[in-house]
Parts: sequence; C-alpha cells; structure tokens
Amino acid sequence: MEAMLNVAVMAARRGGDTLFRHLNKLDKLKVEKKGRNDFVSEADRNAEKAVISVIHRHYPEHAILAEESGRQGDSEFLWVIDPLDGTTNYLHGFPVFCVSVGLMHNGRLEHGAVYDPMRQELFTASRGQGAQLDGRKIRVSNRTSLERALIGTGFPFRDSNMALEPYLRMLVSAIRHTEGIRRGGAAALDLCYVAAGRLDGFWETGLSIWDLAAGALIIREAGGIISGLDGSEDFLQSGHVLAGTPKIYAALAKQFAPEIKEMFSQQS
Repeated sequence: MEAMLNVAVMAARRGGDTLFRHLNKLDKLKVEKKGRNDFVSEADRNAEKAVISVIHRHYPEHAILAEESGRQGDSEFLWVIDPLDGTTNYLHGFPVFCVSVGLMHNGRLEHGAVYDPMRQELFTASRGQGAQLDGRKIRVSNRTSLERALIGTGFPFRDSNMALEPYLRMLVSAIRHTEGIRRGGAAALDLCYVAAGRLDGFWETGLSIWDLAAGALIIREAGGIISGLDGSEDFLQSGHVLAGTPKIYAALAKQFAPEIKEMFSQQS
C-alpha cells in the first residue's frame, strides 16, 4: 500500500505543478460559472487531467471521483480528487490553494496527500502510519483551552440547506471565546494545518467529499478528531464538519451545541 501513497504524492505534485504554470496567465484563463460563487477554470481541468493521468498510468483499473469530471469506473479502490481547492483564491492570485488526493478502499480512507504548490509543502498520511509534512512526523497541538486556541473556518458561500443565521452565531461565539479565527479559503489546507498544529480546530458547512477525504485522514493520523457537526461519521457525505485536537474538538462541540441543534432541526 506504500506504493499507492507514492502515487498519490506524484499525482498531487503533478497537479500542483500544472496550477503553478498557469499562475502567470490568470487574466487569460477561461473561467466558467458552475453556480453561485462556484467557478471552474481551465487550470482546474488541466490539473485534474494531470492528476488522473498519473493515477491511471499506475492503476488503470481503479475508480476515480474528481470534482470536475465526476465518477469514472467501478472498483474497490476509489481515488478522491480535488485538483484545485481554493479556486476563488487562485483566480484572484491569492496564494492559498492546494491539490488534494485521497484513496479509499472499500469505503475506508487509506492514503492522503495534500500539496500546496505556493509553499511547496506536502502533507501526507497512511492509515495507521501517522501523518507527515515533507516527510517529518506531525501532530496536532497540545492546546487544551479554547480561549488560547486558533480556529479555522470557511464561510457558507453557496446556496445551502444549512441556515446562515446559526452559522453566524457560531462565528460570533468562536470570536468571543477563542484567541482568533482564520478563514483561508481552502478547506483541505485548513485540515492539514490542524494536523500540523498551526490551527487548533476547524469547522465548516457545505463541503464536498473531495475537499475532505485526504485532510480527514491526515488529521486523524496526526492525533486529531474529525466528525460531522453532530458528531456523526457521515461527514464525507454531509459536508458539515468539526475537527480539532481532542480537547479543542470537545470544547467547540459544547460551545456550538445550541447552533448545531438549530441547524439540524431546520434541515429535517
């Protein structure tokens, strides 16, 4: 299985190199609107093709689930790909974006690689083997107090079934009870930053499986916790996620409990 992680790494780097090459011609990129505040460019598509070509060269029989091209193939092995997490950042030249490549076997996360081409940082993990940043072991922070914690989030930017008002109350609560809030705009990187101890916790709603797959494994292998906002294990499907160090995760879940209850009562 280590060979599969190596392929994930090669694929993520190849996608990142493709994105980097497009940076000097952002004004010439063809951009299409998929939905409200949701865009795709030829950079996304070219990066996705680059990632998939690496995977297919080594594992042509494996299935693919990619943001732009959807699902391809049927196999017990499924590669989950976001070729450009942080598209809006990228299109504005804001240097926070990444490539995310995860591998699932019979529905269980096995390997993950997240590559930041601007900082040339590579986050990786394999199930049961720990998490690494550029080959060095990483662990979540040892902070236990919410008041000293730095928390990441992502604003609801698309039309969503999740109510905006409860989310805003969560944001106000976090501002009042933590050391600070950061909104990077690339969820996969936010999850990796929790794993590396740069952030202590993270929450967001309305994400997709390709935003989460690799980063979720990296967080868990770094000693952190990730779940749905309601504590469930179906966050890859629901897209509503809470993550952090064990202590900060528990503190956030308690702090956000009223708003989470309201969110899910409005959904039902």
